[in-house]
Amino acid sequence: MNLAELTWPEVDALSRDLPVVIPVAALEQHGHHLPVFTDSMLLGEVVRRASEATKERALFTPLMWLGNSHHHMDFPGTMSASPRVYLDLLNDLMENLLTHGFKRLVLLNGHGGNSTPGKQAVFEVRQRHRERFDLLLLFATYWEHGQPNQTRPDLVQQQMGHACEWETSMILRLAPHLVKDTKSLKTVDAGYDFDPAYRGWTTKDRTVPGHIGEPKFASADKGEALFAAFSSGVVKLIDDVGAWDGKSWSQSN
Repeated sequence: MNLAELTWPEVDALSRDLPVVIPVAALEQHGHHLPVFTDSMLLGEVVRRASEATKERALFTPLMWLGNSHHHMDFPGTMSASPRVYLDLLNDLMENLLTHGFKRLVLLNGHGGNSTPGKQAVFEVRQRHRERFDLLLLFATYWEHGQPNQTRPDLVQQQMGHACEWETSMILRLAPHLVKDTKSLKTVDAGYDFDPAYRGWTTKDRTVPGHIGEPKFASADKGEALFAAFSSGVVKLIDDVGAWDGKSWSQSN
C-alpha cells in the first residue's frame, strides 16, 4: 500500500503492527553516463516491485529523494542535505510515524552516503524510546538484500559501486534513453586506502570522472536480474518484519 494514496481515516484503520517502509535515496552526480536521479530511480523501481508483491502486508511512504551527498558536491547537479540536517530529517520521519502509533519502521536506503546517518538515526530514535520494547526500527540498504551473482555469474562486479556495472545495468533496464555511451569508460578501482581504518574522503579523492567500477560491462538483461534479486530480498525483509513477535531481540522466524 502507498501512504500517498490513502485518506487519513484509511491510515487510522490500519494495524499498528503493519511494517512501514520509508524509502530514502539521493539526487547526485553519477559519472558521465547516468542521470543525477539514478539512486532515486533505482530505489523507486525496487519499491514499486516490492509494493506490488506485498500488497496489504506493508505501507510505503513516498520516496525521500534528498540524501546526504556532500561528498559529491564537487560535481554540478548534486543536491544534498548536510549530515546533521539529514539526521534530523530521518529522526522526524520516524517520530511522525511513531506519533501515529506505528511500531515497525524500515528506512529503506538507496544511496551509500545515507548509511552512516541512517544507522545513527535509528539508534537515536531507539534511545529516546528506551522504555518501550514493542518497537522495531531498522535501516536497510536494498542492494545488501539479494544475491544477484548467484543467478547472473556473468556479472563482472561482485558488489555495488557508484555508477557502476550494476547501477548502469538497472538504468538500462529502466530508462535506456537516459544512459550515455559507456564503452569508452575506463575501469575505476577506488578502494579505501588505509583499510581497515576509515579514511575521510570526497568523491574526487577516489574518482575523477565520477564513476567507480566497470560500467562498460552493463546490460539491460543484467539489470532485470539485479532488480529481481533486490526486490525479492526486500520483500523477504518486509515479511520478516511483519512476522516479528513484537518483543524479542531476535527475528522470530
